[in-house]
Amino acid sequence: MSELLKVAMPKGRINRPAIKLLQDAGFSVPDDLEESRKLVITAPEAQMEFIMAKPVDVATYVEYGVADIGIVGKDVLLEENRDVYELLDLNIGRCRMSVIGLPDWRPVTNPRVATKYPNVASQFFREKGQQVEVIKLNGSIELAPLIGLADRIVDMVETGRTLKENGLVELESMFGITSRLIANRVSYRMKNSRIQEVCDRLQEIISE
Repeated sequence: MSELLKVAMPKGRINRPAIKLLQDAGFSVPDDLEESRKLVITAPEAQMEFIMAKPVDVATYVEYGVADIGIVGKDVLLEENRDVYELLDLNIGRCRMSVIGLPDWRPVTNPRVATKYPNVASQFFREKGQQVEVIKLNGSIELAPLIGLADRIVDMVETGRTLKENGLVELESMFGITSRLIANRVSYRMKNSRIQEVCDRLQEIISE
């Protein structure tokens, strides 16, 4: 039996569509990956070993070679700037990064912007020639403008339901986001045929 291909798989909203995509491409991936309490799950028939990770950590595991490949949102790649190969747009987990605020928001001098993505936000406003103070938060970003911590926030928007429920609106759409297949640079050389096979089979499904 050949060596297992180690795959960093994100927990959360991308997990189910990622599993389905691999299954549709003909890989024998267990249905209950996310339900399992195991953090490392072997799928012998697929010749893969899955490392169940927080989405924000997937690119780190791949960069450092504990995973050969991984599935990760473009938002994480832009924020973390990890040294990995981006192989394929998987066309799942579609959403957008946006500037968000209260409907009556008005421009102020040196506004505060709260976000989970300080690097992305800083670069966006810098390229627009706008000086802002970026505040990093790890959760409930929508709370920041409601309690006066920040004038605006930068966050991902999928349906907009959470914004609506909290009385917030999209002020500006920054860019679209989808999930990507990434690879460790050394693994891509050492296990090229295996990784290329995964790419080709996924590409076939995405193109249908």
